[in-house]
Amino acid sequence: MASIRERQTSKAAGWSRRTGAFSVVLLLTVFIGHRYDVVETPAFLWVLGIVALLAALALLFAGLAFSRLWHFGDRGGRDLTVGTLLAVLVLVPFGVAAYWAAIYPPLRDISTDFDDLPVLDVSARTKDMNELSPATPGEQRLQTESYPLVTGRSYNLPFDRIVDAAETVVDRHDWQLTAPYPDATGQSQVTINAMARSFVIDLPVDVAIRITDDGDTVTVDMRSASRYGRYDLGDNAARIVGFLAELDQEVAGQVGAAQAE
Repeated sequence: MASIRERQTSKAAGWSRRTGAFSVVLLLTVFIGHRYDVVETPAFLWVLGIVALLAALALLFAGLAFSRLWHFGDRGGRDLTVGTLLAVLVLVPFGVAAYWAAIYPPLRDISTDFDDLPVLDVSARTKDMNELSPATPGEQRLQTESYPLVTGRSYNLPFDRIVDAAETVVDRHDWQLTAPYPDATGQSQVTINAMARSFVIDLPVDVAIRITDDGDTVTVDMRSASRYGRYDLGDNAARIVGFLAELDQEVAGQVGAAQAE
């Protein structure tokens, strides 16, 4: 009489669940640590790579477990499902970032003025960060074609009023000033320097807002440059466009208030 093979518990399914759970815990831990400056950015980026590898490994274990379940009827369907779901949950942000990298231009330093770049505060920059250099003609053309809304502003208003408006808009954002607001008294040009954070994973970004009195008009130019990463995934351009749009509204509000008075 033929014996019936006893169903075994798939070890790969258990490892899929454990590896997937560990990748989730590690991702949350390093993200929170980086958000509150407990984990430095270079280490944070390395750990993100490890997290992606762990999630991929969890999917590999899940594939092996599924094969065993399908061919030999092994137990472990619940562990297999949990491991797969956790791994997919972790890998979704990486997939989104890869998609953005494919559709956005390979730029990481965006400015409204190519000929005379606003000066960034580089006191906090180290050798492991992106090198700052003027945009090449190819990069200038790529930015112009990809981000046509990234342009400076000109206002027919007093210089000090535009400076006050720019400082008001900066105060609305969660940006860290790298130097106190400049004193505009008797000046024809001031630059506000700050450190912003990228949209998704809070990578540091240097920002410079230059306000110049040309005599007839007051010109505002802005620059935003990522400290880390080969691509900014559209983050710097979005920051400049959003800030200058808010500045337009703030200036218009101040003009309306002055006219009412």
